[in-house]
Amino acid sequence: MICPYCGSNDDKVIDSRSTEAGRVIRRRRQCLACEKRYTTYERVEQANRLMVVKKDGSRVPFNPENIAKGVAAACGKLPIPAEHKAALVEQVEEELHQEFEREVTSRLVGERVMARLRALHPVAYIRFSIEHLGMDTLGDIRREVDDLMARPGEVRNQQDLF
Repeated sequence: MICPYCGSNDDKVIDSRSTEAGRVIRRRRQCLACEKRYTTYERVEQANRLMVVKKDGSRVPFNPENIAKGVAAACGKLPIPAEHKAALVEQVEEELHQEFEREVTSRLVGERVMARLRALHPVAYIRFSIEHLGMDTLGDIRREVDDLMARPGEVRNQQDLF
């Protein structure tokens, strides 16, 4: 690594740590010329870039930040911890990268987000689904709310049923 202070290309690694669930390696380095310390980060570069096919047929690179913005808008001021929102975005991203190599439709991305929001908070789910499904009448919204209320709640542990 080139020292950001003196430009020398001679350093030693003092400490290495894994961060972001093992996806990033943080290294503390010390320049052997000027003896100043600095931090570098190593990340795996995504070779196959997942593309999202929009409703109009255009293709854009997958960006998890777009999901995060949609989830934040749907959650609004609801009492949902930021960690839960971030976990939702991360789960959807991992699921999409595992299942699809090149392209995924925006409709499928939205459905994956809606499924996770349904389990997280019903109001956030309704807010997101109104926008994603393009509901423009109160009748459409009422049908979705009625459908949501008719479904049994998600049970994570089967023992809770007994």
